[in-house]
Amino acid sequence: MAVTAYDLTGRTAFVTGAASGIGGASALLLAEAGATVHCVDRDAQKLHETATLIKAAGGEARTHVLDVTDKEEIDRAVAQAAGKTATTPGRLDILAAIAGVMHSSPVLETRAEDLDRVLDINFKGVLYACQAAARAMIEAGTGGSIVTMASGAVDTGGPGLLCYGASKAAVVQLTKTLATEVGPHGIRVNAVAPGWVRTPMTERHDTQAQAHTEGLMMRMSPLGRVGEPDDIAHAVLHLASDASSFTTGQILRPNGGVAMPW
Repeated sequence: MAVTAYDLTGRTAFVTGAASGIGGASALLLAEAGATVHCVDRDAQKLHETATLIKAAGGEARTHVLDVTDKEEIDRAVAQAAGKTATTPGRLDILAAIAGVMHSSPVLETRAEDLDRVLDINFKGVLYACQAAARAMIEAGTGGSIVTMASGAVDTGGPGLLCYGASKAAVVQLTKTLATEVGPHGIRVNAVAPGWVRTPMTERHDTQAQAHTEGLMMRMSPLGRVGEPDDIAHAVLHLASDASSFTTGQILRPNGGVAMPW
């Protein structure tokens, strides 16, 4: 396939969690491929840094400082990104719903507020972005690509991962269901389910546990390493681009071979 299948020139992308980690790397790569990228996050300073990097590399970026759990804020930001007005539907080509948090607690010690917080951000935040983006794409009639962020946690159980794993499993179900509903409009919906990746989120989660987990993942991986944000960003770019034009409702697993489900 021609390399031009990855050319996003003239397209508009909306990326949540764009302040750092996988979201930041994805925003940078989508911009490098030619898209105008609307960067979304709660962290205004780091969001500005991402946009500055994009512009310094010759790309186009806009920023939206917001909380993905606020549906009204998401709706407004998506409408702005699409350039929607009272008389025109505007256009949005790509959504990469990447914002998320980690949480660890044994099942018997998990509090209702822990589960609510993780589901609000990791699932409802993705749902709201998908709803707004899909509506914008349908109204414009130009199709599009929606990429959600799942996790390798959906493929296996693990101590302490109830809240996180459940939220990401919900994202997988959302991805598959939405793909069946919006496919007739030319909209593709796919998920990326990374293995262990070095990001600020995993570093904040638990430094001691991170070192143990990284060592374990390196030993389990046929490639002998853990992931970097750019590894996952390239998977996002593939699903966002025309290179995956016949792919929808699928879960792409860049995990170093740690898990190999059917």
